[in-house]
Amino acid sequence: MNVRRWLAIGAVAVATVATLGTLPATADRPDLNPAEQSLGALGLRHNLYLGTAVDMAALNDAADPHYREIVGSEFTSVTAENVMKWESLEPTRGTYNWAPADELVAFAKRNNQRVRGHVLVWQNQLPAWLTEGVADGSIDREELRTILRNHITTVVRHFKGRIWQWDVVNEAVSDPWDDPPTLHYKGFWAQHLGPGYIADAFRWARAADPHALLFYNDYNIEAFGSGDAANDKTQFVYNMAKELLRAGVPIDGVGSQGHLGTQYPNYDTLQVVDALRKFARLGLATAFTEVDVRSQLTDGVRAGDSAEVNPRLQASAANFHVLLQACLAERRCLSFTVWGFTDKHSWVPGWFDDPPEGLATIYDENYQPKRAYNVMRADLIYAGPPYVLPRLPQRPRR
Repeated sequence: MNVRRWLAIGAVAVATVATLGTLPATADRPDLNPAEQSLGALGLRHNLYLGTAVDMAALNDAADPHYREIVGSEFTSVTAENVMKWESLEPTRGTYNWAPADELVAFAKRNNQRVRGHVLVWQNQLPAWLTEGVADGSIDREELRTILRNHITTVVRHFKGRIWQWDVVNEAVSDPWDDPPTLHYKGFWAQHLGPGYIADAFRWARAADPHALLFYNDYNIEAFGSGDAANDKTQFVYNMAKELLRAGVPIDGVGSQGHLGTQYPNYDTLQVVDALRKFARLGLATAFTEVDVRSQLTDGVRAGDSAEVNPRLQASAANFHVLLQACLAERRCLSFTVWGFTDKHSWVPGWFDDPPEGLATIYDENYQPKRAYNVMRADLIYAGPPYVLPRLPQRPRR
């Protein structure tokens, strides 16, 4: 597969244009030296944190030091890709394996990075002892609720004071293509505890850490569609958040995952800004939490055909640009996290294989920045007043 060759050519071309376009520093036009500044450093000009999900196996791979170096130098926040999920933390009932997650938190502290905690309540990646216990009836509804409360309390207390944002509840809402198509609360927890578990989870998390920001996190909520909560997922989540606030539930923010694909029409910046601002008018912070933009790996892409590779790289860059530009435009959008930064360790090829998809991140498999990386850099460099202002600090809701 010759995709790497075309990625490298694109990166060199962008770098060459940037060099030729460099102007001498003046009092009113400082030399930003963009080639010498990380995404994270550029984001801090706006008090915006640029982050990545971290694969702990890759971080500890002595044969691949580039991964660790880039995580530590390029980003100002990190998210555990897997090691804070329930099956990883408590594989055996009552016995927690804190070591990998603690290692990431310590890494972040050494590198002056903030940590997004992911995730407290999700219907996937649950330990077998839990799901099997419910299935065979040895764990009843009352005990299940107690187990959930204990898990949230134990995990949040363990990391108390070290987590900036928690994804408290993840992907609780169905999709219009599910059965039934009318949007509803889905998954293991809704099935066994009812939708009230969502409010409970936020209250338990707040009791365990008064200072962490508490988020609801989901995919396909980047923009509003019809505005009908029966088939518009963003509207459904908006209504849910509004009701939680009305009930005094301590939800602080909504995270939009931002998993996009170049084969879809997707959104423009104004549509995404509109969604962010509607959540902001509820008093909620927002964040893009798992951004990647995948492409179909056709035979032409695999063969390195530039006529197929280049349009996908450009479309990918455009989608990263739309989400980042929208986040910059809304002052309560606090962080922008890519779900892995290199195609070498992307989750996409292992999950989307019919048809095969990939090319989803901002670095290629050789750790060379792609067009999307440079577009994001330009967004951060050239954004400013009056339309892009520093982030508004958010305080945890009591």
